[in-house]
Amino acid sequence: MSVYSMTGFASAVASAPDHVSENTDEGDSSTASRAGGGKSASGGVGAELRSVNSRFLDLSFKLADEFRALEPALRDLLTASFKRGKIELRLQPQRAADAGWPTPQPDQLHTLARLEGTVQNWLPKATPLSVNEILNWCRSAAPSVKLEDAALESARQCIEALKEAREREGARLVGILKDKLKGLLALAEQATPLVPLAVQRQQERFVQKYQEALQAVGGSVTPEAAQERALNEAAAYALRIDVDEELQRLKAHLDEIGRLLKKGGEVGKRLDFLIQELHREANTLGSKAAALELTQISVEMKVLIEQMREQVQNIE
Repeated sequence: MSVYSMTGFASAVASAPDHVSENTDEGDSSTASRAGGGKSASGGVGAELRSVNSRFLDLSFKLADEFRALEPALRDLLTASFKRGKIELRLQPQRAADAGWPTPQPDQLHTLARLEGTVQNWLPKATPLSVNEILNWCRSAAPSVKLEDAALESARQCIEALKEAREREGARLVGILKDKLKGLLALAEQATPLVPLAVQRQQERFVQKYQEALQAVGGSVTPEAAQERALNEAAAYALRIDVDEELQRLKAHLDEIGRLLKKGGEVGKRLDFLIQELHREANTLGSKAAALELTQISVEMKVLIEQMREQVQNIE
């Protein structure tokens, strides 16, 4: 199963079916003529989807007034396809040029001329009709075309395109995260042999300090007792600075992240939790580190983990 990003953009246009006139019998041949032989270009509907990261699924709609009634159906389509992300859907009608300005027919012009003559007989000062007014009247007299089906179809096509875009972006994120995982595993391998060396150096330092203290106080403490005391305190300190457990947990979290990336699906929230755990282990490693090398490794780990966190926040 693929890993999906929450960021993406898609657009689609669905054409409305040509309108077929219902009155095409011989008694109303003028209507069929106005419809252009029984059909008229009706344009279509353009859809746009924009998606960014979000903790939950947050939907917003920017629809033309004629599509307001479709919002519940559009919401169902989106919730069935996406689980997380802030998604904005835009729907706008796209009228065809010839549908916007139909060719006036003789019977229409005859009707307008008759009506204009009647008005001017009663109102001689009335302004004659302009070309723009005539064309607008012809357009309003044309049968209206329903675009609801085209709107839903354009939304479906746009949803599929957005899913593909989010899948492609998710694949790129997986590649980035796998590179970071390799870097963290390499750092953990570097830190593993440094732990016993740091403990050994600390034990030697304690023994040396106690020997110096023994020489300073004279013979009031036997060398055997001083050495035993030094070794006991060195052992207690070694337990406090031992980071082997943290390294093992860190490796386990890295293995789990790799497994989730391979499994795919809705893994964003689990990955986010594991990134927090990686931060915890890296911080503990830095605070307990008794060697400069371990401190440097801890800093480099935090840098990689922060880079992973930025990418994980975009995964669904």
